[in-house]
Amino acid sequence: MLVAVCPIFAQQQPNLLPTEIPQTKFNSGENVVPVFEGWIRNPDGTFDMVFGYFNRNYKEELVIPPGPDNMVEPGAPDRGQPTYFLPRRQARLFRVRVPKDWGQKELVWTLRVNGHAEKAYGELLPVQEINEQIMMSGGNSMNADDGNQPPSLRVAPTTAASVASALTLTATVTDDGLPKPRTPVAPRPATTTTTSSDGTIQRQRNSNAAAARPRGQTVSWFQYGGPAKVTFSPAGQIPVANGTATATARFSAPGTYTLQASASDGALSTKVLVTVTVK
Repeated sequence: MLVAVCPIFAQQQPNLLPTEIPQTKFNSGENVVPVFEGWIRNPDGTFDMVFGYFNRNYKEELVIPPGPDNMVEPGAPDRGQPTYFLPRRQARLFRVRVPKDWGQKELVWTLRVNGHAEKAYGELLPVQEINEQIMMSGGNSMNADDGNQPPSLRVAPTTAASVASALTLTATVTDDGLPKPRTPVAPRPATTTTTSSDGTIQRQRNSNAAAARPRGQTVSWFQYGGPAKVTFSPAGQIPVANGTATATARFSAPGTYTLQASASDGALSTKVLVTVTVK
């Protein structure tokens, strides 16, 4: 986790050890750093350059349309890069295909945010080669030969949405049944420790512990682009029941939005982009 120490506080508290100085989290005003994740060799000889980003803000979400503040060079301003930036690290989000004769050239993604210009440089360095297994498994290259295939994902066509009402999103998922879902384990109740007036230590279990994470096939939604915030319900991983998973999306302003659905079988995932026009 990247944190910053407030220099003014440190000067005012000279007797504090470094570990005792409060850490400051920046909710807004920080930059967004593009990240080159690696490159993939395609069967036809072309290459895919893979990028993600790190929004250093803990709360600020930013809209950066294609153009001088969000561009991939060389090429047209819009190369499929995200235009809505959620907080913190978002890995392996998009690809840019380059020709087989790309050689030693660089593909540069530039983001200018809050007065800061950051660049990510994509090159065909051997040490940065990745593959589809890494993309589908969230960066994990283990168990590549266990026979598991990624789930297939289809999102039902959406009608024109409006700000006034939520839009229903229905995802259909089919899978080969691998890996076998593990039996959900109930979370252990949290323990609260207190000390009574006579010095006796008392421990009490809290039955309101968080629910166990879903096991097996799930679908989750992510905002990739749009002029304003989208709120998904339920948020996070949605269990697939009878081959489908349903969520709703609420849009805070009219415009064109790009949403990303991700279906996971617990090991591999498949992603689909959906465009929604909101009136």
